[in-house]
Amino acid sequence: MGKGSKNWDPSSVVNDQQEESSMRMTTTSDIINNNGKRQFTWEEISRHSTNKDRWLVIANRVYDVTKWTKHPGGQMVLKHYAGQDATEAFHSLHPEIYRVEKYLKTFYIGDVSKDTVVDDQALKDDFEKLRQTAIAKKLFEPSVLFFIITCIHILACEFASYFVLFRFGISWVPYLISLALYVVAEAQCGWVQHDFGHLSVFKKSSWNHLLHQFYIGFTKGASADWWNNMHFQHHSKPNVIDKDPDTRIEPVFVLGDKIPKRAAEKNAKYGKSLPYDLQYLYFFIAAPLLFPVYFQFMTIRHAIKRKKWMDLAWLTLYYVKFFALMPLKLGFLGALKFHFFLRVFEGTWFVVVTQSNHVVMDVSDDDTKLGWFRMQLKATCNIDQSYFNDWFTGHLNFQIEHHLFPMMPRHNLYKIQPDVLELCRKYNIEYLSKPMGRAFLDILTCVNEFVL
Repeated sequence: MGKGSKNWDPSSVVNDQQEESSMRMTTTSDIINNNGKRQFTWEEISRHSTNKDRWLVIANRVYDVTKWTKHPGGQMVLKHYAGQDATEAFHSLHPEIYRVEKYLKTFYIGDVSKDTVVDDQALKDDFEKLRQTAIAKKLFEPSVLFFIITCIHILACEFASYFVLFRFGISWVPYLISLALYVVAEAQCGWVQHDFGHLSVFKKSSWNHLLHQFYIGFTKGASADWWNNMHFQHHSKPNVIDKDPDTRIEPVFVLGDKIPKRAAEKNAKYGKSLPYDLQYLYFFIAAPLLFPVYFQFMTIRHAIKRKKWMDLAWLTLYYVKFFALMPLKLGFLGALKFHFFLRVFEGTWFVVVTQSNHVVMDVSDDDTKLGWFRMQLKATCNIDQSYFNDWFTGHLNFQIEHHLFPMMPRHNLYKIQPDVLELCRKYNIEYLSKPMGRAFLDILTCVNEFVL
């Protein structure tokens, strides 16, 4: 549902919203209770699920968000929950609920009928109790020292990369050491910008936004808005075909069984079908090229197309910094080659971590029958904890807990794990955690078993 933390004046759409809402209030399916509040059945709500007619439900209150064109998390997230219950997603992805609720008043049109039967209501209630328990245990409060150390070690690795190259020359040993240090800096920057993007570091959203732009822009050369737009869709509907952006990337980069089949069907019409049955072979080409070829282009295009000038300024400074320094020792072509290798290794690191949590799990094209808890457990799995695993994955080895509580600081995810396990046992929901080696190997097993 996005961050909900940017200032926005909804007054521009109030009149249109009220006019359209009043028209709907005359429908015969509406019910009026003793308090004068209009009530709607889920059958009625589910019919309002198009771009031109979009309702959603939060805490049994119905909102018509058809006219909401400035949602901070992007229009796609609202579209993904049109005609559905967005309560758990709303609470999981908004840090300043009181501010967002003020905006929502503009779009409020009634309540869900009390006579309506809600699927999995017991599980939803228990998950809400678990969320309140996490709040009571202060698990959403970050450790300042942890993030200071994390940020410093990223900047230190980048500085050390330049230092080694300029101090010890460009022979193969210092070259490889410099490259390795830069890869570590970029990969770890990927994890910490993820923390800032989820607003899990500072209580004030503005500080998270600022540091997010700095680390993903100046340190990594990407657009914060691009990341937000893609990542919040992923969290709201993980592994749901055409809703999770990870299922919509270019055909050569897709993996698994269902998504490549779907891509093959679409491309076959134009005579462009790829040999998806050989994806276990071209995975070793596609995965390393994901960052230097695809993401690098997409993030810059997004910033230009959406006119995100601040993002563009930060990522421009990254390229100015890199190509002002590296050519001094490597020459311009040498700097290009170094940058390409940097993106190849960084991208491979990213792919093996993220895909070990998702590509091996269930992929669905129907998201209407699963609540938040079951959907996240169906689409994610964990990697067993160790100090190295925590560092190497940026604590995304606790992918299940992270998807259930996206704003929880990553260093606290292990603390909520026992409670999540208990809830899974109560409702007989599979909770999958693996050793790191097995998790990475399962990616290859997954693509190897694909049959077109």
